[in-house]
Amino acid sequence: MNSNPEAAVIVAGDFNHVELKAVFPKFHKSINFPTRANNILDQVYCNIPGAYKAVAAPHLGMSDHISVELIPVYKPLACRTKPTTRIVQVWTEEASSALQDCFEHTDWSVFRDGADLEEYSSSVLSYVQFCTDAVLPVKTIKVFPNQKPWLDSTVRALLKARDAAYRSGDWLAYSRARSELKKGIKQAKLQYKQQIEEHFINNNPRSMWRGIRTMTDYKHSTQLTSRDPTLPDTLNSFFARFDTAGSREAVHLPQLEEQHQPLVLQKHQVTSTLRRINTHKAPGPDKVSGQTLKTCADQLAGVFLDIFNLSLQLATVPECLKSSTIIPVPKKRSITSLNDYRPVALTPVIMKCFERILLKYIRDFIPANLDSLQFAYRANRSTEDAVSITLHTALTHLQHPNTYVRMLFVDFSSAFNTVIPDKLVLKLLEVGLPASLCHWIRDFLTNRPQVVRISGSTSSPLVLNTGTPQGCVLSPALFTLFTHDCVAIHPTNTVVKYADDTTVVGLISDNNETHYREEILQLTQWCSANNLVLNTGKTKEVIVDYRRSRRTDHTPLLIGGEVVERVNNIKFLGLHITSDLSWNTNTSHLVKKAQQRLFFLRKLRRAGLSSQLLVNFYRAMIESILCLNMTVWYGSCTALERKQLTRVVRTAQGIVGCPLPDLDSIYTDRVKKRAGSIAMDSSHPGHRLFVPLPSGKRYRNIRTTTNRLRNSFFPTAARAITPCRPPLPHIS
Repeated sequence: MNSNPEAAVIVAGDFNHVELKAVFPKFHKSINFPTRANNILDQVYCNIPGAYKAVAAPHLGMSDHISVELIPVYKPLACRTKPTTRIVQVWTEEASSALQDCFEHTDWSVFRDGADLEEYSSSVLSYVQFCTDAVLPVKTIKVFPNQKPWLDSTVRALLKARDAAYRSGDWLAYSRARSELKKGIKQAKLQYKQQIEEHFINNNPRSMWRGIRTMTDYKHSTQLTSRDPTLPDTLNSFFARFDTAGSREAVHLPQLEEQHQPLVLQKHQVTSTLRRINTHKAPGPDKVSGQTLKTCADQLAGVFLDIFNLSLQLATVPECLKSSTIIPVPKKRSITSLNDYRPVALTPVIMKCFERILLKYIRDFIPANLDSLQFAYRANRSTEDAVSITLHTALTHLQHPNTYVRMLFVDFSSAFNTVIPDKLVLKLLEVGLPASLCHWIRDFLTNRPQVVRISGSTSSPLVLNTGTPQGCVLSPALFTLFTHDCVAIHPTNTVVKYADDTTVVGLISDNNETHYREEILQLTQWCSANNLVLNTGKTKEVIVDYRRSRRTDHTPLLIGGEVVERVNNIKFLGLHITSDLSWNTNTSHLVKKAQQRLFFLRKLRRAGLSSQLLVNFYRAMIESILCLNMTVWYGSCTALERKQLTRVVRTAQGIVGCPLPDLDSIYTDRVKKRAGSIAMDSSHPGHRLFVPLPSGKRYRNIRTTTNRLRNSFFPTAARAITPCRPPLPHIS
């Protein structure tokens, strides 16, 4: 019911005097008449109220209970949903040329003369949208619920002919029309299949994958709808719950000098950024589409360059550029609370371009060795590295006698939404960002108008002064800089971070947990000082202890007076980590998920798609699951676990009809590639483990005394690659 809330679930039987509704309150009775003598002993429950009407019928055989017939009353969701109409703009070559010519001959100085930055920016955006609406032709599209892409006008005509023949009562004509409809549907599906294969041949992967998803019904997207008119305002207040007067602190920031040197952007930077816009992304509150900005990049680069440089000079962001529209995305199908919605911010596309340009400057100012254990949003870093470093730290310590490891997986409540801009700016100044850019970032994060939109209904606006909006380009980088000083205070502890996923690894020897508990206390104080809310209910702890004779039971960990739950299995950055650091649970989950996706591969095979397309689908949807972060775990798998994984590959190979890459080869190639990248990156925390021998022919083996550590990533990688030798001098 959680995965398919619209499905009708029926529970029928002889319940006597038992009330199923007491256990499942969402189920409703359907029988209100006696089923045996004068008593209602038999009952039918359904999760959809009024879905079926129960009608009494004579009993069967010698039974003393009457029969009950269920008559469907409700309509399926596809029948209840009415067709909708959409008005879309058509981008023809003539319209694109006309729009470019319009902007080419526009005198942009008219917008700037006598106007402040806010009026200047808003008038330019309004003018761009006005010209786009005036030049582009539009057409109306009627969208039917559950409409298949191969259902064209020819098939619709055959459907109407069949229905007309049925209503006429001429069964010979009806049989003929039904036969013609079957032939028409078969021909339409064949043409649609050929169209998908043409997309593959013509190197149009987006259209190809859209067609494959339609044929398989893979990851069918559903739009959030609600009949509650107050839900947008309720969600807007809920998303802004961290923006309170108590969360704003008076932090003294250095004043900008009159002669400060702001960043100055160049026209080629704006032009190249506009040309790289993803036109399939939704526009923001300004309604200026990415297609308009990309098509007219050369014509619009000049005016937006002037707006960007003026914004940097004044250290001010116009309100029209930092406003956002929040689209609530359900985290799961069955919604039980407001916390089950994820806020995704739609911001102006042109502001995203501005942020991308500034992001390059910010990265240039940040030292490469700053916060080396933060693996998110950095070059040559991944979740694979974060898990590998965590496990290598634990396994190396567990080689020693009388040791164990406690790993705390910290969960924050809406971490991005609790960042205080003033505190963030102080930290940015500490890492070396220019004061002018820091003041610009502070203005960017404060006084941000925000509304929530759900299927046409929009909430009242709220102005926020806390948090980094999810959906902005700068938000991930700013959050990682905000948490750069969250580091371990004791050498026996390690704090590994991937964005807001924080893990504390405590290396315990001789049952002395003093440093580990001091580390947790320090982390709690750091979170309190930085306005980050620890969600103790979702924070979990895993204890890895291989000692045969444990002298004492492990004392529970307390955070804020609450006991942290100790678990034997937790999902960490996509992988299942267990208390014995085995991979049986992780492998079982991967195999189960891959086997589920084999169903979609079989559907494509039955549709008659070519082997090349089937291989592409396998590599993208099935192999990607089997090989998820495989350099971390595949080397430590047992023979039985590898056999389970190989069985999935062989099954897919039989469906596809051609050889597929084996997992052993993929693992070896990925280990060598990843190890080479780490060995060449001196700022990577794993770089110190690759020490060349004096001969320079290979790396020094990492000392191991257990198979767990020997088969893990870093020892395997050190054995798999050889150092890059410098070129020999040229002798003439």
